[in-house]
Amino acid sequence: MRKSFDKSPWAWVPTLYFVEGLPYFIVNTISLIMFKDMGMDNGTLTLLTSLISIPWVIKPLWSPFVDIFKSKRWWILSMQFIMLAAIALIAASVQFSTFSITIILFVVAAFASATHDIAADGFYMLALDSRRQSAFVGIRSTFYRVASVFGQGVLVVMAGVLEKKMGDIPAAWSATMIVSSGILAASALYHAFALPIPADDRPSGNLRSAPDVAREFAGAFVSFFKKKGVWLAIAFMLLYRLPEAFSVKLLFPFFRDPVSEGGLGFSTDMYGIVFGTFGVAALLAGGILGGLVAARHGLRKCLWPMALSLALPCAVYLYMSIARPESIWVAGACVVFDQFGYGFGFSAYMLYMMHFSQGPLKTSHYAICTAFMALSMLLPGLVAGYLQEALGYIGFFILVMICCLATFSVTFFVRRRLPSE
Repeated sequence: MRKSFDKSPWAWVPTLYFVEGLPYFIVNTISLIMFKDMGMDNGTLTLLTSLISIPWVIKPLWSPFVDIFKSKRWWILSMQFIMLAAIALIAASVQFSTFSITIILFVVAAFASATHDIAADGFYMLALDSRRQSAFVGIRSTFYRVASVFGQGVLVVMAGVLEKKMGDIPAAWSATMIVSSGILAASALYHAFALPIPADDRPSGNLRSAPDVAREFAGAFVSFFKKKGVWLAIAFMLLYRLPEAFSVKLLFPFFRDPVSEGGLGFSTDMYGIVFGTFGVAALLAGGILGGLVAARHGLRKCLWPMALSLALPCAVYLYMSIARPESIWVAGACVVFDQFGYGFGFSAYMLYMMHFSQGPLKTSHYAICTAFMALSMLLPGLVAGYLQEALGYIGFFILVMICCLATFSVTFFVRRRLPSE
């Protein structure tokens, strides 16, 4: 049997975390853009694309069982082949405009991707010693971000360019999905040979039965809700990002809808360039700066500046809905400003989850926090499209700004509970 240290982490860590990120952005970003391009109304669009993200909300429920059945390596390879198959079938289904089948396939890809996340993160800890885990944490993060740029930028621009050249929106998206599935197929085949086989990567079912693991998880879940200040923490996790949670799924429709319907009338490829490249770069820069500032000054001192940074830049969309700028440079500058502020402010959210998870069961408690993090985006997304259709874009973005009050309220109460650094 090969040992985990026989293979350099450079041979598999970058590609593993690229593959961890790419399906996430295909399911959560490309699905929304594709369905909008194919004529789905905003209400149905935000409802359905929010529902297909449910697997990331509930993945803590089955994560313990990934430890029991089969190895992490087996789960990684199996999920990669399921993801590529689902996306290849999506490429076929969009040609026939069969939304129901396409949505089911996105759900399959979402469950496989969420399970792949669990297995990949566990495999990383098994295949590397603590020194290499620390050394490569930046590498795994970087390649996840590369997947973000590729999924939200390159693939979206590709689809937009193909739409113009082919004059056939379903065919353009079908070609884009074929390229995506080809990348995942090559990655899965590569990982079948490149992933090491750690000696400790074996199912633990012989040590603990499924009922035992279920009881352990239930105990961790119950203990989470017994933590001091848990309901305030849950309120913070659900409401801190409320302005962003309402607006995020309407940004592409806002950019894509014609001016006569209150939108900006930009093309799909222009959206991919603005959000998928410059927007993502600004988001990452804001996140890096936020982490450095918080490390220097502490969460309590940074919480208010970060909350303001996260919420108030949403005003750029209200401005654009009123001014209707025709220049892509003006719109791009607004997006960069908003995304940088969001990245900076989101650092406080992540740090707070880590702070609240501290204790004997911090791994399980942090997993539960991430479920609330996903839920905070899912719930507003279910109704955001219907609210926009009822209020128009100007009224909707006024509502988004009103939601800033929720951010400020939970920030006020949480900051009072944080210890002084």
